[in-house]
Amino acid sequence: MRHLSRRKFIGGAAGASAWFLPALRGFAADAKFKVGIISDEISQDFDHASYVIAKDFGLHWVELREVWGKNLQVISDAQIAEVQKILAKYSLQVTDISSPLYKVNWPGAPASQYGTKEDMHGADEVSFKHQDEVLERSISLAKQFKTNKVRCFDFWRIDDIKPYRAAINDKLQQTAEHAATQNIMLVLENEFACNTATGREAAATLAGVRSRNLSLNWDPGNAVMRGELDAYPGGWDALPKDRIHHCHVKNAIKDSAGKTQWSPVDRGYIDWTAQFRALAKVGYSDAVNLETHWKGGGTPEECTRISWAGMKSSLDHAKRG
Repeated sequence: MRHLSRRKFIGGAAGASAWFLPALRGFAADAKFKVGIISDEISQDFDHASYVIAKDFGLHWVELREVWGKNLQVISDAQIAEVQKILAKYSLQVTDISSPLYKVNWPGAPASQYGTKEDMHGADEVSFKHQDEVLERSISLAKQFKTNKVRCFDFWRIDDIKPYRAAINDKLQQTAEHAATQNIMLVLENEFACNTATGREAAATLAGVRSRNLSLNWDPGNAVMRGELDAYPGGWDALPKDRIHHCHVKNAIKDSAGKTQWSPVDRGYIDWTAQFRALAKVGYSDAVNLETHWKGGGTPEECTRISWAGMKSSLDHAKRG
């Protein structure tokens, strides 16, 4: 990895934004992607994060998960109003509510060894019996922020999922049907710490849940972290493309010790240029949101600027063919 001074890095990131933006806008228009960023990957200061997204990066879409150190599940009505004011200030639209729905243990199964407090992104880990409240809160937030999508999971990973998979699928089916009555779509994230972690597992889950109102938040970086090193193209090839309605953009690579670690978007197992081309080829028109996760570049904002420059480059190369 090339090392840059802070001053050169900040200038270079801004320059990359200016250089790639015309091509990015053209590709986004052609492919109809909603190109955005999860705001708290930049900063917990929502105004500052929004400034970076809108003014420095020239984007119009944001994914909401945490603001001011709190998950959206627990912010006040006054804070919701402040977020709405900031969105209007920077002309930003919300792609989805990045909720922690079903990031809990499945009742009756052995307690999972996976999942940490950090994985909750500022939300309290409440029990299974409180998940209906998480769902209703998420639906309410989606309506207040004028989006029709709520992200969800399928419970902390169980070592032997077979005895529980059918019941989990039934729960997802019921939840998707309920959300549909509220004109809200659930986007299930393939999450390395949950039961659907890879592309192949996502294909099996979607086959087991009939409701078209349960779609996929495709995250090939998460699939790599679970060991599906061919998430693109192998995991991707297994997926029903018409069930993908959200996408998280990050990357992962093995370090010198052989451990899989997060990495900048343009360095790792996922060829994002090829993945963006594949999304465009199947007519994908929903969000592609940067979820930096990599922490090797300094502050969260600096890491996001580096990752965003790589993402812009991949989008630009995808457009060029």
